[in-house]
Amino acid sequence: MTVRRLLTPDGNYMLTGDGYDARGRLQTESGAKSDAGDARRALAALALCQNASVGRQGSRVAVQGDPLEAALIVATRKGGLDEQELMRRAPRVLEVPFSSELQRMTVVVREGQKLRQITKGAPETVLQRCSYELRGGRLQPMTKERRDYWLARTAEMGRESLRSIAVAQADVQHPAEGAGLCLLGVVGLYDPPRTEVPDAVRRCRAAGIRTLMVTGDHPDTAAAIARGLGILRSGELVAQGRELEDLPDAELRQRVKETSVFARVSPQFKLRLVDALRRNGEVVAMTGDGLNDAPALKAADIGVAMGVSGCDVTKEAADMVLSDDNFATIVAAVEEGRGIYDNIRKFVRYLLTCNVGEVLVMFLAALIGSPLPLLPIQILWVNLATDGLPALALGLEPVERDVLSRPPRPPREGIFARRLGWRITSRGTLIGLTTLGVFLAARALGRPMVEARTMTFATLVLSQLFHAFDCRSETRSLFELGFASNPYLLGAVASSVGLLLFAIYPPFAQAMFQTVPLHLADWLVIVAVSGMGSFAIALRRRWLRWRIMAGSLRGEMAWKSRS
Repeated sequence: MTVRRLLTPDGNYMLTGDGYDARGRLQTESGAKSDAGDARRALAALALCQNASVGRQGSRVAVQGDPLEAALIVATRKGGLDEQELMRRAPRVLEVPFSSELQRMTVVVREGQKLRQITKGAPETVLQRCSYELRGGRLQPMTKERRDYWLARTAEMGRESLRSIAVAQADVQHPAEGAGLCLLGVVGLYDPPRTEVPDAVRRCRAAGIRTLMVTGDHPDTAAAIARGLGILRSGELVAQGRELEDLPDAELRQRVKETSVFARVSPQFKLRLVDALRRNGEVVAMTGDGLNDAPALKAADIGVAMGVSGCDVTKEAADMVLSDDNFATIVAAVEEGRGIYDNIRKFVRYLLTCNVGEVLVMFLAALIGSPLPLLPIQILWVNLATDGLPALALGLEPVERDVLSRPPRPPREGIFARRLGWRITSRGTLIGLTTLGVFLAARALGRPMVEARTMTFATLVLSQLFHAFDCRSETRSLFELGFASNPYLLGAVASSVGLLLFAIYPPFAQAMFQTVPLHLADWLVIVAVSGMGSFAIALRRRWLRWRIMAGSLRGEMAWKSRS
């Protein structure tokens, strides 16, 4: 955050430099020479009415306290003043901390035998308490025209994306005494959004997530920033907290459906806003850093606290704490969360499909009076050695590229929704039927029982391993995903194939698992039968994608013909 402009009753000033680097300077906007006494007087007052500190830790700047107040300290240094010396000369005797309700902070300092009250805060709030302005070195009455003039200037800074803070002071006789304040000036601070935030907001919109901006800033400032971030669209208006606080709950619920930016809001309204959104059926994630944000964070479905600038109370009330205070991190967490949920579905799909296939092989064989196609030790080897590794590897599947282009899933959606149950039963049935078919065909061709069971054993394992690649995505083929994009799955499948061969070829394993070596022709039949389901799924996905593309092309051609 950086102070860019300073308006006083006697002149307009600019401050060069960015961030917390004090290597900038104070100069008039016109470039004309000026001793800038009025500007330094305002900066000195701001330096006395804050609680932050800006120092150095090695080669980096270390900031403690509110970033806005830290920016005021840096502006004081650019004006050639030392805030520590100012505080030594004018020690504080009283403080009224900033609050969202008052929208101002007040201190009383002692300068020699005099007590001076200094107030900084939102311009409209401070101006209401100003009876004078210091113009030409003399106290001049703060007339309605002059008050309107200052409000217009702060609105102008707001349209330039600058946050405005007014500062005023008055001599008092007693620390608790109030007085008609004298306006010293208004500063405009630029709070640049992180460069990645506009893209994060765009990704939220693509993912079906509404991004609402709730701030205590001036409405014009909020509108300018929100427009730059892509939150406020053309034709949308900024709602002010004081306009909405008296609305009945039903009207507020309707209003929040149409509004994306809320300015000059109170902590109580944040709580009402969260409640209105939840009553509209929304799943609400609320971010905050201040003590007053804690109730709204607690009421939200997901309270997100700032780990760097957030207070301890806010962190305790939150469900999640951002270690970098970055909005883009929330979007990354949503993407990762969707990826984890997808991988859970893949894991469940693979294991249940394999189990359905195994159960059907044994059940159908018993139903038709056939000898058992698999021995218990072979089934145990399948479950322990060849099922587990691919399932674990599917849990490590990378997040799909289009995960944030999908709409959010309904909160009450079950794990088997979107035809997952049908995919499990249909593919499990296919695995069971083809595996049993290999056994029956081998027996019909006169193959010994041990050879038929070995072929059945290999068919079941390879069918499951082929299916592991189908489970990587519910919409995209293996060729679109890339073979090497999940090396864990490749390693798991290779290990499972190795365990299968181990159970078939070493003589001591043959005695244990009741298997015999298979010929090349046997393996060709087994691979063809095992991959049949995966080949059918790949063709179906290709056909569906072709239909979607053809439909889009027809729609585009129809639109062009109408144009």
